[in-house]
Amino acid sequence: MTRRDFHRLGSLALGGLIKLVVAIPAAAFLLSPLRKTGNAAEADSFENVTSLNQLKVGVPQSFGIIHDQVDAWVKYPQEPAGSVWLIRQPDGVEPPVIAFTAECPHLGCAINLAAEGKGFLCPCHTSAFDMEGKPLNPIPPRPMDRLDVELSKDPDPQVRVKFQRFRCLAEEKITLE
Repeated sequence: MTRRDFHRLGSLALGGLIKLVVAIPAAAFLLSPLRKTGNAAEADSFENVTSLNQLKVGVPQSFGIIHDQVDAWVKYPQEPAGSVWLIRQPDGVEPPVIAFTAECPHLGCAINLAAEGKGFLCPCHTSAFDMEGKPLNPIPPRPMDRLDVELSKDPDPQVRVKFQRFRCLAEEKITLE
């Protein structure tokens, strides 16, 4: 082996080592969002929405959900994530509060309260739902998506909702997050 061959081989080895040292962290950085499975504590967390005394029996009320969100590498602190419809049930009826996501299961448009206040309406395609979230016409593929609700043990209980988003156009509820 000549001196020139030795230097050429050494340069190739050193260049390969430098490339490897740079490539491994770069690949780990680029692939890190794919390895994340999400924080199980966040996925199972309930959001405080309002107090039970703020809800009138049988009257739907809309509330925004605001919490931290993560999109790949970017963290968004306290961003609007969506909204929910809450309906307080009469005393003695279980569950005491029903929660629906305000996103239409057809195309994901925002569901509003119908003009007479006795149901819900999606303005994107005139789809209507009754107070139990059942569709009144065949346009949406499923009823409005119900969310889990729990009440705190306080004297004035807090209504807590497990906010989730679901896939549109599917006949069954499929969670996106």
